[in-house]
Amino acid sequence: MLAPAAVLVVWTLIVMFWIIPSRFGAFGKLEDKSVLAGKEGVRGQDLEGVIPDKANWPAHNHTHLHEQPTLFYAVSVILAIVGAAAIDVTLAWVYVALRILHSLWQILINKIPVRFALFLVSSVVLIVLAVRAVMATAFADPSLAPQ
Repeated sequence: MLAPAAVLVVWTLIVMFWIIPSRFGAFGKLEDKSVLAGKEGVRGQDLEGVIPDKANWPAHNHTHLHEQPTLFYAVSVILAIVGAAAIDVTLAWVYVALRILHSLWQILINKIPVRFALFLVSSVVLIVLAVRAVMATAFADPSLAPQ
């Protein structure tokens, strides 16, 4: 049950490093680099509207990987502790695959209808996992717990 979560962590780190060549490459190609001159504490969001939108897509996706997937990590740990069923592990891998597809789509193509569909389907999978985690904990028979 923890392997899918570990894979999503590694994927998040890959996307983090994807930001560097994307943004620096786009900034390096700017003819007028003075747009950020004199600005202290420049952050990634300061590049919005300065470099091409596509160069910011990896950063946008990296942010997304720190939002909903945090719930996935919690659910994964809960299910791992209580004893995940085979369906839980399968759903976890489906969730991770959908999130990776969502990342690739957002970073490379970023057409909203497909991106939203991937988000929606992954959200449904996460909801099912969360409900299963509640069922495995709140409705668990305490007499089955190890003594």
